[in-house]
Amino acid sequence: MRLTSRGRYAVTAMLDLALHYHGGVVALSDIAERQHISLSYLEQLFAQLRREGLVVSTRGPRGGYHLSRSPHAISVAQIIDAIDEHIDATKCGGDRDCQAERTCLTHDLWVKLSDRIRSFLSQVTLGKLLSRPHVQGVASRQERDVRVRIPH
Repeated sequence: MRLTSRGRYAVTAMLDLALHYHGGVVALSDIAERQHISLSYLEQLFAQLRREGLVVSTRGPRGGYHLSRSPHAISVAQIIDAIDEHIDATKCGGDRDCQAERTCLTHDLWVKLSDRIRSFLSQVTLGKLLSRPHVQGVASRQERDVRVRIPH
């Protein structure tokens, strides 16, 4: 399966944005700090997420991003698609030319696995992730860690 760190970072950043859904816009620098993701990398990801209509940007000194719709209306699969990641467990990328330009013995198995993964990720929304106690606990810890690092 080709879910790279790019896909993982995009989902993580979008979940961070969802955690702050009712608080207005969120600066990418804040997400970068909380999630330990490079700001320039986030800028690239969010340009794609914005083009695909998952986030809205606000310019200016107090600018940032917010989700374009409710966290319950954005699935993990939509995020992965928006950044051009592919959920594919096949060796051939689904082209059926896995073995010397022909289908291999296990091609259908890997296609079915890819379909199941995609189906699962389509059912998981940011809203569902927000309701998980572990997510809330980690988010609280990250907020505390960031406050501790900021000099008063």
